[in-house]
Amino acid sequence: MTATILGSGAYRYEPVEGWGRVPEGIRLGEVAAVAVDSQDRVYAFNRGEHPMVVFDRDGRFLASWGEGLFKRPHGLQIGPDDTIWCTDDGDHTVRRCTLDGRVLLTIGLPGRPAPYMSGRPFNRCTHTALSPEGDLYVSDGYGNACVHKFSPEGRHLFSWGRSGTDPGEFNLPHNIACDADGWVYVADRENHRIQIFDGKGRYETQWNNLHRPCALFLGKGRCPICYVGELGAGLDVNIRAPNIGPRISILSNEGRLIARFGELGEAPGQFTAPHGLAVDSQGDLYVGEVAVTAWPRYHDGRKPPASGVRSFQKFRRVPAG
Repeated sequence: MTATILGSGAYRYEPVEGWGRVPEGIRLGEVAAVAVDSQDRVYAFNRGEHPMVVFDRDGRFLASWGEGLFKRPHGLQIGPDDTIWCTDDGDHTVRRCTLDGRVLLTIGLPGRPAPYMSGRPFNRCTHTALSPEGDLYVSDGYGNACVHKFSPEGRHLFSWGRSGTDPGEFNLPHNIACDADGWVYVADRENHRIQIFDGKGRYETQWNNLHRPCALFLGKGRCPICYVGELGAGLDVNIRAPNIGPRISILSNEGRLIARFGELGEAPGQFTAPHGLAVDSQGDLYVGEVAVTAWPRYHDGRKPPASGVRSFQKFRRVPAG
């Protein structure tokens, strides 16, 4: 059988079917976020009874943790010190944890959101990014329209942004990343763009021609490749329109499209709702989906099947040539 090859140029991928099996008694919920540590262990932050499920890069189950701690997993990032930042939009908090789940720091008041669109931390925060100096950026999110910056100890430094469509304004800042030069990239989801700022929150530029950019991952180095997970349509009138997502787009550090793959469906390499992604040291790509949430949109309002729907895929990078 001929292997399915997705993408183009130097960014071609082969779906790894059946990757990420869990033992009996554990069920992987929809995977809102993914991260990979320095040993290429893969962390699936999911909305099941075991919020953090850890695999090795071959898909073997290693551990789970976070039971009773998280209300609605949303964002995930692993820092250079191999501590993991977990964003819980249902609890309005960001927690810094060890890789085995011990909480080191909590930012935000659990269960106590800031007033809607107040610009104060947090109202359904979505994701985090670390600056080269170790400061923390938080995109905020569903009930706000801003970005907050904190010191490494969790002290609030300043915030920027408000609801709107002009440069520096947001319509659901859904994900955030920071490069080695300190530039901050914000997936401004419902404005269909990625906005880029300096470390003081000053608007620099934006990348357009994206459809509801949701997941965001920056490669390493001074000219990082940007991986973007794009959602499909959210309206009945264009719910099955082609060529707008759900899909994965790979961009240069200048925002130029390098490769793109994916469409609506349940076959390997197709997607329902890519929501989180990460890349390991070998260039392999991991994509988490909020497929349970999105399922009714594409199935006339019906609930997902009791057997569950796929929420996690691995794509092995195919060597050039």
